Amino acid sequence: MNLDGLRVAVTGAARDTGRLLAESFAQRGARVFLSARDLSAAERVADAINQWGPGRAEAFSCDLAVPDSVRAFATALAGRTDHLDVLVNNGAPYVHGDDLGEVSDDEIGGVIAAGGTGTVLVTKHLLPLLRASARPDIVNMISACGEVGHRRSGAHPAFYAAKHAHAGLAEILSYRLRPAGIRVISLFPPDFVQQGARQADHDLTARSVVDCVLFAVGQPRDCFIREFHFEQVRPPSPGL
Repeated sequence: MNLDGLRVAVTGAARDTGRLLAESFAQRGARVFLSARDLSAAERVADAINQWGPGRAEAFSCDLAVPDSVRAFATALAGRTDHLDVLVNNGAPYVHGDDLGEVSDDEIGGVIAAGGTGTVLVTKHLLPLLRASARPDIVNMISACGEVGHRRSGAHPAFYAAKHAHAGLAEILSYRLRPAGIRVISLFPPDFVQQGARQADHDLTARSVVDCVLFAVGQPRDCFIREFHFEQVRPPSPGL
């Protein structure tokens, strides 16, 4: 798939699935604007991408839990490009645990602020750049934790709450932005692993999730793929 020249922003791109998303877009020729709370970590990813080509990458600081940081990221990005073709809302802290009381108030607040409010704000402030694109997409890396009735994850209730907020945002934006030609694509993967065999009797891998993103973004503009839902054929892996 050739995505040459596509301008893509990926939040939470310093490690794991976010990094894989940034690398995968760049490997197909995209210009990637990647953000993370830790600017030095984001810069390391961007430097690695720029050594390989063919796409290019630039690093930005963005803490989704801090509104001023989100606004600063949007302002900085607007200074680097006059439009944005793809926004990948990937950044969101994960917290493990069944017991609501075993996580501190501050950590609960941070999880919901970043995954909920932060995702709303980064989408709001980057929407003008998306509207300036001839082929705008908003990709939401949600989670099966954002599905009604899902109970199979080992995630903390705060993470469930944040992902339901993200799902609600995606739901209404899909309806309201479609007349403007902006596709809103949401993925609801179950707990998955970063590395593993891509076989039916193994956990879902990050590479398979990322391939779904690339597939959806690469479709012609008459094809609005609204959501990806995945079968969870294995129980949650301990510690995920």
